[in-house]
Amino acid sequence: MSLLATTAQHFLSTFIGTVRDVMPIVIIMFGFQFAVLRRPVKNWRKVVTGFVLVIFGLSFFLMGLELALFPLGESMAQQLTAPAFLFDSDEVIPLHIDWSEYYWIYLFAAAIGFSTTIAEPSLIAVAIKANQVSGGTIKVNGLRIAVALGVSMGIALGSYRIVVGDPLHYYILVGYIIVVIQTFFAPKMIVPLAYDSGGVTTSTVTVPIVTALGLGLASTVPGRNPMLDGFGLIAFASLFPMMTVMGYAQLSVWRERRSENAL
Repeated sequence: MSLLATTAQHFLSTFIGTVRDVMPIVIIMFGFQFAVLRRPVKNWRKVVTGFVLVIFGLSFFLMGLELALFPLGESMAQQLTAPAFLFDSDEVIPLHIDWSEYYWIYLFAAAIGFSTTIAEPSLIAVAIKANQVSGGTIKVNGLRIAVALGVSMGIALGSYRIVVGDPLHYYILVGYIIVVIQTFFAPKMIVPLAYDSGGVTTSTVTVPIVTALGLGLASTVPGRNPMLDGFGLIAFASLFPMMTVMGYAQLSVWRERRSENAL
């Protein structure tokens, strides 16, 4: 079978799966529109065109993730943790590799966490809406960068956890304790948005790449179990944005008070 035929068959199966996944949303939305609200849908052509574009866009996007980004992320993790990369050819490879030798992995994890979050469509949508309802007080790029920094730090720390083999729940418990403490001191209007920011990171771009990174890392680091250690990075990606968004708001309030006191 030719490459074109294989690609077409792959796209068709992805397209059918996307239609199957989107159909419950369509049924619920139009069911409530006609059965509960009992009102006609305005701009039928725009609505139908929008759904068609969403289905085709998601199909191409998911296909691209599966063919390119997912295997690339796993391959990068495996190459960056290979002993041949960590040590020179004339060095003796130790039986136990210290966690500090994997510094390229931490840098790569931070970079990939930041870049995937900046490109996350769900975060862009939330940032635009937050800017609109706040009257421009919450900046679109400011919120996106704050969330992306949180994901970046979280993925880097999660990669460190995989390397050293620490239990996942210790990190998560400490992280949520910090979030609870921040909740009492952060501006009240930012707290719900900060909690939502942790959820929008676990979407179409971030999840496949970060999961591939975790599995590739756990498969390569000696003594790690991909099932036990490979998963859990998404928890860090959801947790740390809450801290950084509330910290961003606290920093903004502090700077505003400092400016007022200087006048």
